[in-house]
Amino acid sequence: MGFINIEQFIQSEDDLHQLDILGKILEQISEGVMVVNDKRQIIYINSAFEIVTGYNRNEVYMQNPKILQSGLHDKHFYHKLWQMISLEGSWSGEIWNKRKNGEFFLEWLTISEVKNPDGLVQGYIGVFSDITDRKKAEDELKMLAHYDALTGVPNRHSFTKRFSDLLDISNQSQQKLALLFLDLDRFKQINDSLGHEAGDKLLMEVASRLQELIKNKDVIARLGGDEFVIILSNIKHQRESVHISEKIIEILKKPFNIDGQEVYITTSIGISFFPNDGSSSEILLKKADKAMYMSKLNGRNQYEIYHEGMVHSDKSQIKMAAQLRKAWKNNELYLLYQPIINVKSGKIEGIEAKCHWKSNEFGEILHEGLISLAEETGLIIPISNWILDQVCEDIKYINLVGYPGIKATVNISPLHFQQEHFVKDIKYAIEDSNIPARRIELELSESVIMPHASLVKSKLIELKKVGVKLTIDRFGAGYSSLSYLHRFPIDKLKIDQSFIQNIGKYEDDASIVEAIIHLGKHLHLLVAAEGVLNDRHFKYLKKLGCDAIQGQYISPPLHLEELLELLKEWDPSLIL
Repeated sequence: MGFINIEQFIQSEDDLHQLDILGKILEQISEGVMVVNDKRQIIYINSAFEIVTGYNRNEVYMQNPKILQSGLHDKHFYHKLWQMISLEGSWSGEIWNKRKNGEFFLEWLTISEVKNPDGLVQGYIGVFSDITDRKKAEDELKMLAHYDALTGVPNRHSFTKRFSDLLDISNQSQQKLALLFLDLDRFKQINDSLGHEAGDKLLMEVASRLQELIKNKDVIARLGGDEFVIILSNIKHQRESVHISEKIIEILKKPFNIDGQEVYITTSIGISFFPNDGSSSEILLKKADKAMYMSKLNGRNQYEIYHEGMVHSDKSQIKMAAQLRKAWKNNELYLLYQPIINVKSGKIEGIEAKCHWKSNEFGEILHEGLISLAEETGLIIPISNWILDQVCEDIKYINLVGYPGIKATVNISPLHFQQEHFVKDIKYAIEDSNIPARRIELELSESVIMPHASLVKSKLIELKKVGVKLTIDRFGAGYSSLSYLHRFPIDKLKIDQSFIQNIGKYEDDASIVEAIIHLGKHLHLLVAAEGVLNDRHFKYLKKLGCDAIQGQYISPPLHLEELLELLKEWDPSLIL
């Protein structure tokens, strides 16, 4: 029987026989057993105790059970434990102990008093089970039930419960709450080009950045795919949600290192508010989703606040997509051209094509919104090729009627650029119209180039061999990875209009414009600016040495006939 003082227990041969049977049973059971005397010294352990704790019998004999204490429980915990045993005769519960090798383990422990016939305490028996693995499994199941397995943030189920609770609290306390609905822009392209494993790693990094920004004061969850939601509770003013949205957009612009490759992503955000936009999680989520969709239609990489004028519900989106298909088949799309001015000479040196659609139901859909819708509906390739063909024909006509030096600029969709036959599409449009390739300039936003910078270089070189000019559009608004910029066969940088429009308002924006122009000169690139609204913008850009400008100050986008009239009447001296 090990180290039990048998004389204390044996009164007859029957007792000895029963004790022998008990000892054999204790050696066979899987629970650890420890017997201590009235001085709380260990006098017996079974084999299971040795296996679980790592201590052998000689090491623990006459030792205080404190040798197993993990240090994770305070004195108050043990005081209450022994108080319960004294009052009730036993105690059961979870307790963290420590193995001989220093490893912590969680056990379910029952301690019972052993009393003699006179009611005096002779000692105590502890019986325990190692539940570390079971607890870990329970925690993992709980984690799977409430948290996203990939990113570790709460999942849709957990979000729904937490959102409902927060709405109740906000309603009772008359507090305001904001819901941010995030959808990563063009995430599918990264999945398709780099693989789903890289896409998963990107989602993990995105979640990590969002958690770092939000910390523990608000709720972030992944609904599925590349959709995330953030709940901002107890806000004082709507501008707080705008401030957070701007921060999110900025932190996600920075490059992600996925398997040694720089990857770039942006996000579109929709915002709804409690109680302004609804009182239930379903309504607020739906309205934030609508606002997010509008941010995509308006060009992505931005936020939109929900308002009642947003008619783009799920049904209307489907309807709009169906009408776009009909409009495409019925040749209802049309091009407008915005003049581009040479700053030094004042002459019109180019035009930028903008595709528009005037819908009877939805009104006029401008270029960026139309291209976004075309990408969503799968029409982007045929529409892009039609734009290319039409631009080539129009610039050919413009050159023939007396303006041979003018070039036409075409914005390229990322989805079109990634197509295997993209370069062939460009060559075909140019050859079919029989115009010099140098008359066509392709604008590629940083979001086209930077997500797969190392993969697109060869395609850009092919385009240069064709003879077209290449411009990086909206430069400075997204990535601006200078480590790649000097390797690309680029002809021009176009400064994002957001910086131009804030000249005079924000010193930082003016400094960015000056830095981009200086960078362009250093790399022997032309620099253009869009969104020029007034004479002050023009004179500032001219002073800095900007090469070309476009914007309302010169002219809005025009139909071909209106453009020809402007070309005929244009006097460069009017702006110089």
